Order: sequence, then structure tokens, then C-alpha cells
Amino acid sequence: QVQLLESGGGSVQAGGSLRLTCTASSGDFVSRSCMAWFRQAPGKEREAIASILGDGFTTYADSVKDRFTVYRDGSKTNLYLQLNSLKPEDTGMYTCAAPKRCVRGSLPSEPFIFRGRGTQVTVSS
Repeated sequence: QVQLLESGGGSVQAGGSLRLTCTASSGDFVSRSCMAWFRQAPGKEREAIASILGDGFTTYADSVKDRFTVYRDGSKTNLYLQLNSLKPEDTGMYTCAAPKRCVRGSLPSEPFIFRGRGTQVTVSS
């Protein structure tokens, strides 16, 4: 069973940046499979905000497009989400996951093969 661990969250002011890391406990699943970042804002349902396919193709939610970047760095176990120009509405729990099904050009949804517990991002105005 692969475990995913997110890190890099924190509290920042609007306009700031963070880099989130998703680290797998074993294997190269993260480096070759469809992976996604999800966000759950307070009082709202979890939503997909970024995904990356095994070939590197990325898809973003309109709310984060041109501000967030999902990428790999060649590591077998790490996935990243760069958050720039953060806004208060970006506040939430950020989770990385391996969806069971991914479609090129569309953001994935549940169910997941693996999912981390999340890292909190808080953006103040």
C-alpha cells in the first residue's frame, strides 16, 4: 500500500507563494501515473484543482489557472504544486491523490487509488 504525504502548507499573505510537495512512501507510482491535487475550502466540498498525466499533460481549474503549476522534477516519489499570487479564497486543505480514472483535458474526481491526508494553506488579506 503506497502512502502519500503532503508538505509545504502554511499561512501566507495575499500575493504570496508556497510550494506543496507530495511524497510517496514507495515505488514510482507518482512519477508515471495520473496524479491530482484537490482542495477543500471551509464549508465546501473537495474539488480537483490540478492534474498531471503520466506523459506530463496538465489540466487546471479556472480558479487557479496561470497561478498554480503542478509538476514533477524527475524524482520517482515526488509531485509538486507551486502556488503563486495566492488569494484568500485559495485557503483550504490541499490533498494529493491518485485518481482511479483520468481523462486528458478534464479534471479527475473520486474514487482514488491513493490519497494523502492533506496540508493546510491559509491565505490572509
